[in-house]
Amino acid sequence: MTFGREAINLAAGKRTEEPLMRRVFLDHQSTTPVLPEVFDAMKPFFAESCGSPSSLHQSGLRARDALEKAREQVAALINAESPDEIIFTSSGTESANLAVKGAAYANQRRGNHIVLSEIEHPSVIRSVEFLEKHGFTSTRVKVDADGLVNPQEVRAAITDRTILVCVHHANHDLGTIEPVREIAGIALEKGVPLFADAVASGGWLPVDVQAMGIGLLSLSPHRFYGPKGVGVLYRNRRARLTSIIHGGVQEGGLRAGTENVAAIVGAGVAAEIALRELPRRLAHAAKLQKRLWEGIRRGVPCVKLNGPRPGPRRLRTNLNISAEFIEGEGLALMLDVHGIAVASGPGCVSKSLKVSPVLTAIGLDHSLAQGNVILSLGKDNTAEEIDYAVETFAQVAAKLRGMSPMWDEFQRGLVDSLIHPRKKLRLLAKATASATAGTSA
Repeated sequence: MTFGREAINLAAGKRTEEPLMRRVFLDHQSTTPVLPEVFDAMKPFFAESCGSPSSLHQSGLRARDALEKAREQVAALINAESPDEIIFTSSGTESANLAVKGAAYANQRRGNHIVLSEIEHPSVIRSVEFLEKHGFTSTRVKVDADGLVNPQEVRAAITDRTILVCVHHANHDLGTIEPVREIAGIALEKGVPLFADAVASGGWLPVDVQAMGIGLLSLSPHRFYGPKGVGVLYRNRRARLTSIIHGGVQEGGLRAGTENVAAIVGAGVAAEIALRELPRRLAHAAKLQKRLWEGIRRGVPCVKLNGPRPGPRRLRTNLNISAEFIEGEGLALMLDVHGIAVASGPGCVSKSLKVSPVLTAIGLDHSLAQGNVILSLGKDNTAEEIDYAVETFAQVAAKLRGMSPMWDEFQRGLVDSLIHPRKKLRLLAKATASATAGTSA
């Protein structure tokens, strides 16, 4: 496969002897490569063990056994009480749709009100919007500047008609880790199930659905080195749910359609490995995250980290950065030319070239939201790759700003920075000078 400058030259009909440049993948939040062990486990179910799990013959029995093993592996990852609480779907998006719509329809005699944060994933927000067209209502709970949900505001939003509360485990955009345990406690106190979207955090943060009091939880195995084409929905046996895809009786009657056996097998192996490697992955990603952010912060003027600072409130793999006076799309494309893959906003909105509603919700200025990129780390990234990314980020930012009229106006003092306003800097310098003079006296 041809990448970077050579690919551009070839596309333009030019020959080049330049060797392929190094590639640094910093878009693990969009997807991750399938582990060799996962791929090896999947292979038999494309050919010699190709039976349908619904068939009565031996090939079908092998497929059923493989599904049950995968169910056990995924259940162990999140400490589900029983493997029977694991439902396999086609994706994290389908899992969210089943959780929100399935819970709403199953509980509609009791009420029609849903509580969700205003920064939920589009699969949750669009599901709620669909339900609102069919007689349901909702309350969107606001978040603070870091994207953090206040549990007491969730409490205030719950009414006697509330049938579901939805909140991220870790936000897909900002990496903010929400106080799920506390919110779940409030929901349980009110007799309302909680749906936690753990698509971004599954395989990267400890999840204990029993201790956390979660009723429904979604996972996306391709985010933790499993295959695409499979999703997971955990359903506590006490959480009422109805199917939204009708046909056969697969997955306990809650998800009709022949199961994607190979992908499910891969998901199970990826879950088993994620559980085993979780402490190592966390420590490695945290170290690289700090190195990456500190390097960019020191090397590039006028950049802002969106969401919490690296630490216990932030997903260790995520850095959401706004570079002022630059378009995020242009920054992402230019970094790719130099061999570095990042995301210009979350994958669910990047194709639309729209500003992420999550950044709007935290009050980020539109111009900073337009200069947004997400750098997300994986278990195999190295310190050398991070140093290369930092150096390249600074070079690309400088080049793009060199072509920016706004940067030129900033340099000439005609416009100010939203991140580091000159007036504030002057006042800070003056206050520092005064304090120093007072100490000397």
